[in-house]
Amino acid sequence: MATETTNESGIIRGGQFIVKETNPQDVFTPEDFSEEQIMMKESVTEFVDKEVVPHKERFEKKDYALTEEVMRKAGEMGFLGVAVPEEYDGLGMGFVSTMLVCDYISGATGSIATAFGAHTGIGTMPITLYGTEEQKKKYVPKLATGEWFGAYCLTEPGAGSDANSGKTKAELTEDGKHYKINGQKMWISNAGFCNVFVVFARLEDDKNITGFIVENDPSNGITLGEEEHKLGIHSSSTRQVFFNDCLVPVENMLAGRGEGFKIAMNALNVGRIKLAAACLDAQRRVISLATQYANEREQFKTPIAKFGAIRKKLADMATSAYVGESASYRAAKDIENRIHIRQEQGDEFATAELKGVEEFAIECSILKVAVSEDIQNCSDEGIQIYGGMGFSADAPMEAAWRDARISRIYEGTNEINRMLAVGMLVKKAMKGHVNLLEPAMAVANELTSIPSFDVPDFSEPLSEEMDMIKKLKKVFLMVAGSAVQKFGTELEQHQQLLIAASDILIEIYMAESAILRTQKNIARSSEEAQKEQIAMSQLYLYHAVKIIQNRAEEGIASFAEGDEQRMMLMGLKRFTKYTNLPNIVALRNTIADKVTDSNAYPF
Repeated sequence: MATETTNESGIIRGGQFIVKETNPQDVFTPEDFSEEQIMMKESVTEFVDKEVVPHKERFEKKDYALTEEVMRKAGEMGFLGVAVPEEYDGLGMGFVSTMLVCDYISGATGSIATAFGAHTGIGTMPITLYGTEEQKKKYVPKLATGEWFGAYCLTEPGAGSDANSGKTKAELTEDGKHYKINGQKMWISNAGFCNVFVVFARLEDDKNITGFIVENDPSNGITLGEEEHKLGIHSSSTRQVFFNDCLVPVENMLAGRGEGFKIAMNALNVGRIKLAAACLDAQRRVISLATQYANEREQFKTPIAKFGAIRKKLADMATSAYVGESASYRAAKDIENRIHIRQEQGDEFATAELKGVEEFAIECSILKVAVSEDIQNCSDEGIQIYGGMGFSADAPMEAAWRDARISRIYEGTNEINRMLAVGMLVKKAMKGHVNLLEPAMAVANELTSIPSFDVPDFSEPLSEEMDMIKKLKKVFLMVAGSAVQKFGTELEQHQQLLIAASDILIEIYMAESAILRTQKNIARSSEEAQKEQIAMSQLYLYHAVKIIQNRAEEGIASFAEGDEQRMMLMGLKRFTKYTNLPNIVALRNTIADKVTDSNAYPF
C-alpha cells in the first residue's frame, strides 16, 4: 500500500504526538463514554463485585477451578466476545468498548485479569484476525461464548524476549495431511483448562516461526507440566506444555508458512494496550481501599488520612490513575478511528483491526510501560498506608502488590518496550511517516539563537502546562535527534541511551494526555468543577519535568562533549524552566481532600 498522507480526515498517525500539537477537542476521554459504554462498565463492575471480590481468599489459595468457573460465567455474559465480530457469536464492539471491558474486569484480582487477557487476547484474537473462514467458523464462536477456552504457546525455555528463536519443530507427514509438532513451551496461561492452543513452531530451517491451531487432546502427544509456583496471580493456571509427535491437520496452519512471527508481534501490540487497561481498575480499587483504611485508622487520636505523609501518597496514587486512564483511552480511540478509516477504504475487519493497532504500536508500548509501573507503585504505597497490616495476607494489599509485579514482564518486558518505542519512532521517521527530521533541525537551530525573554500570557487554565509540553517535546527532539545523527542505524545497540530517550517520550505522552483531558472537560463544565483534575495534571507534569531533566542530562552526558554538550545542557535548562512554579504541597492537598472526602477514587 502507498504511504498514507500524514493526516487523513484530521486523524493523527501513531507517534505524531511528539511533533504535533493536539487539540483538546480531538482527544477521547472517559467522560466521553456513550450510554452503551457506561451500561457495559456498570455491568462488568457488578459482575466482578459479585463473582470475584467475595472470593478473593480462594483466588489466593490457587483455586484454578474457581477461575475457570468465573471465566465461563463471563462467557455467558458476553464479556469474552466483546472484540469478536457478530457473525462469530461475538458482540462486535469497537476498540474503546473492548478496552473498557478489559479495564473493569481485571481490577479485583490478577488471576482473572490474566485468564481473561490470555483467552480474549492471545487465545482468541490470532484466530479471529488471521484464521481462514473455515477456521474462524469452527473455533471462534466457541471461544467467544466461553464454551471453549484458548491459550497461546510462544515462550520456550530458551526463547523469551527473542520470540523468533523457538526450537519447537513442525514437520509435514509423508502423506502430506498433517504437521507433526515436537517441542516444549513454558509459562502458558490457561493451559490447565484450555481446549485449544495457538502454537508456534518452525518448519525445517525457516527464518521465521509458523502458527498452528492445536486442539488440546492428551491422546495426541500433548502433556502438561505441574502448575507453576508463582509470586502472584495464584489462581491463573500456568503450566509447561509438551508436544510429542502431536499431529495437527494441515488446514490448521494459521496464516501462511513463516507468518508466525508477524502474528506474535501484532498480538503483542494489542496485548500491550490491553495490559495498560487491565492495570487501571486495579489502581482505582487499591486507592479506594487505601483511602477507606486511612479514614478509619486512627493514630494519635487522628485518622491517618489527615496526616501530610499519607495525603501525599493518596494524591500521587490518584494522579497516576487519572493520567493512566487519560492516556489509555486517548490511544484506544485513536486506534478505533484508524480502524474505521481502514474499513471505509474497503479493508476487511481483520486487516483494519491489525493495521489500526499497528499504526499506534508506539503508544501501545508507552502505555504498557507507564501503567504497569504505576500499578506497582500504587500497590506498594497501598501496603505502606496499611502499615504492618499491609504486609499481612489478611489485608488486600499484599496480593495486589504481588499480582501487579507480572505486568512489567508480560507482553514484552518494560525494558524491551522502552527500546521498541523509540526504535519504532525512528523507523517511522525514516519511512517518512513521522517528520522528525525537520523539527529536530529546528530545535538544533534554536539552541544557537538568542532566547526570547517575553513572558507569555498564561491566563487560560493549563496554558503554561501546554507551553511546557511544547518545550519538553523539544528536549526529546534535541536528545533523540543528536543521537540518531551520531549513531544512525546503530542506535539500537545503545540500549541505555534508548531507554533514557524512551522515558522522555513516555512522560510527554502521559502528561500531555492528562492536560488535554482536563482542558476538554474545563471547556464543557468549568475551571472550578475541574479544580482537582487541574491539580493532578499540574502535579504529574511537575514530576514528569524532573524525570525528563534527569534522563536528558544522562543522555547528553553520554554522547556529547565540549561545546556541543554545554550548548545542549543550556538548551535543556531553557526547555525545562517554569515561568511560575506550581505549589506542589497545595496541589497534593487539593487532590487528597477530594479523595478522602469521597472515601474512594472519585475521578
